[in-house]
Amino acid sequence: MAKYEMQEMNLPNDEGKRVLYPRLVLGERITTKYMAKMLAQQTTFSAAEVTALLMGLSDQMSFYLSEGNPVKLEGIGTFTPTVALRRGKDRESGEEEDEKRNAQSLFIGGVNFRPEKSFLKDINQKCTLERSRHKFKRSSKKYTPEQRLELAKKYLDTHPYMRIADYVTLTGLRPTKASLELKQWARQPESGISTSGRGTHKVYIKG
Repeated sequence: MAKYEMQEMNLPNDEGKRVLYPRLVLGERITTKYMAKMLAQQTTFSAAEVTALLMGLSDQMSFYLSEGNPVKLEGIGTFTPTVALRRGKDRESGEEEDEKRNAQSLFIGGVNFRPEKSFLKDINQKCTLERSRHKFKRSSKKYTPEQRLELAKKYLDTHPYMRIADYVTLTGLRPTKASLELKQWARQPESGISTSGRGTHKVYIKG
């Protein structure tokens, strides 16, 4: 059974009142090994064979995505690669006299996933939601700065980049303090956090 909690939005509504929105409480992470074991019970393949097939699928997907090709898995959805600027590189201004960005300035910064409607429908049919008894706390006192840094690094272990809004959700900090703290981490090479992009397009990556 999936659980959810009601989280306070960063800003009040037009009337100055608090606004809550539902947030899914993530459960235990499902690994390839566990998935292969479950699939093996439903097929004539062994868990090792299923694992090999899944790893082969991963290898093929990474190749086609690296070529700029979207990958559609029938019944699941479409994966589309996106590009981002490397750390320290400025965006092009469009002016003739300004420096142009070349291929060495760019890298695959992420992969967008768009699920098929049938896949979402199947998930919803199998899903039973229950409100969590845990009350979400937005207070930054919930974590020390060192703990917040570890949360950010763990987030970047499974995500290509992190926005200020993501850090707010992770830590309970207010947006202004979250922005200042991320900038502080990015200025410290030993933190393992760096930046990509500029201005409103700036995101935080592993560095």
